[in-house]
Amino acid sequence: MNTLKAEKRSMDVKAKKLRREGYVVGNVFGREIEGSIPVKMDKLETEKFLKKNHKGSQIMLDVEGTQYDVLIKDVLFNPIANRVDEIDFQALVSNEMVHSVAEIVTVNHEKISEGALQQTLEEVAYKALPAYLIDEVKVDVGHMKVGDTIRVKDLPIASDEHIKITTDPDAIVATVAAIHNVVPDDAPAEDEEEKAK
Repeated sequence: MNTLKAEKRSMDVKAKKLRREGYVVGNVFGREIEGSIPVKMDKLETEKFLKKNHKGSQIMLDVEGTQYDVLIKDVLFNPIANRVDEIDFQALVSNEMVHSVAEIVTVNHEKISEGALQQTLEEVAYKALPAYLIDEVKVDVGHMKVGDTIRVKDLPIASDEHIKITTDPDAIVATVAAIHNVVPDDAPAEDEEEKAK
């Protein structure tokens, strides 16, 4: 399991000041933690860490030597400043089910010979005990033809007895649509332009 280092932060220092000093702020909460633990992490280390771990990933958070088995619950990204501003972590308890999300990753796109794949769902929400958490679901779309649709209930995660899906099982994950060369409504057809001359 991947480990991210963090330090406890004093609430006397504003988050804005810490961000200027090169930190990402965060909070650790959970059933066995009173209130929450405010933390700060090195910005560069955190950004590097988030390239491989994302919302829904189960990681080890090292807060000044104390190890917490946590779930990355939320990542607050600031698109204007192009940086991560805050991360919320949920400390896991082995016998307590947690709400999480798994990223949907489609594979074998190149095998689709006709039509265009349209992925309409990026992640699936579910509940599970910490031992059964997953952070991604791979979906093989190579066999799909025009008109084929994959729904949440068709995903491998849906048949896992340790996982309770909370996303609508009939929600469409991906579909293959026929490709038509359609002239957009706002572009006049050539013969109409000829008539206008």
